Amino acid sequence: MSRATTPPPAALTAVVGPVEARLQSLFDDEITQWSAVDPDLVLPLQSLRAFVLGGGKRLRPAFCHWAFIGAGGEPGAATVIDSGAAMELLHAFALIHDDIMDGSETRRGASTVHTEFSAEHRAGAWNGEARRFGEGVAILIGDLAEVFADRLMISSPPAAFGAWSQLKIEVNIGQYLDVLGAARGGTDLETSRRIAHYKSGKYTIERPLHVGVALVDRLDEFRDQLSAYGSPLGEAFQLRDDILGTFGDEARTGKPVGDDLREGKPTPMLAIARDNSSAEQLQLLTRVGDSDLTADEIQELQKVVVDTGARDQIERTIAELTDTAIDALDGLAFDTEAIGALIQLAHYVSERDL
Repeated sequence: MSRATTPPPAALTAVVGPVEARLQSLFDDEITQWSAVDPDLVLPLQSLRAFVLGGGKRLRPAFCHWAFIGAGGEPGAATVIDSGAAMELLHAFALIHDDIMDGSETRRGASTVHTEFSAEHRAGAWNGEARRFGEGVAILIGDLAEVFADRLMISSPPAAFGAWSQLKIEVNIGQYLDVLGAARGGTDLETSRRIAHYKSGKYTIERPLHVGVALVDRLDEFRDQLSAYGSPLGEAFQLRDDILGTFGDEARTGKPVGDDLREGKPTPMLAIARDNSSAEQLQLLTRVGDSDLTADEIQELQKVVVDTGARDQIERTIAELTDTAIDALDGLAFDTEAIGALIQLAHYVSERDL
């Protein structure tokens, strides 16, 4: 089922420019510094710069920004721009490592970082195994992104750095649960929802909101109400991601159709499909997690997800969670511009097609 392209709202696009300018400045400085030490250090830094600036929706900076503005922060303040840039760097760290764990060859329509450096190794006919070299370099590049992110956050208020640290812990915990679920296979609905909550939901929406208000020292005042908005919306975001990972258009998502099926992602949608399957359908679902799935087999699995009602159920859940999140904004003591922006962002993250 095709869906119309969902354009990014003004609440998102307004945040992109300052954050990307800060990232560009950071990379320019780092490349200048380290190229003087050794020219070989330019390539990994350029690779990280291309990865960070070459795509991404900038959702995390947007949620941080509008929480900051809503709590009384000054528009254009360096502290919230630095925090947004840090979140994009941390996101790069997570994605680069995630691609290694999943064995993904493409991201945003381009070669993944580990694939890029494996090809560099083969082209140079260097010693050792190209795959191990590529993965090793990608791990280091991901680690470097995380170090740069921390450096941007280090001078933030203690409450903001505390929320930032909790965000980092949660994304790693969620990633472990995701890897474990894929290895075990057949993850139940409760466990798959918990994975989504920690791996993506909290880290994409709830914690960036907390960081934003903590930058103006108002976390205690707004924490609970922002969680009531951010937690269900974070789940809706991940559920939409799951649909895109199974049914998404490669031209829009930049990843092969059905990639989550090949990787065996333990999603709520697949848990529902298993619960509702006939014996024949359940037998087909045992193929989930097979990296050699053909295009025809992907279509067969997609049909099972649709025929069992799993996709429709997830769509209904997304709509319900989005409504719950928007309702939680009632009575939030933010200015009308920030409330409007959070409503725009809620609709975008739950309806997007990439």
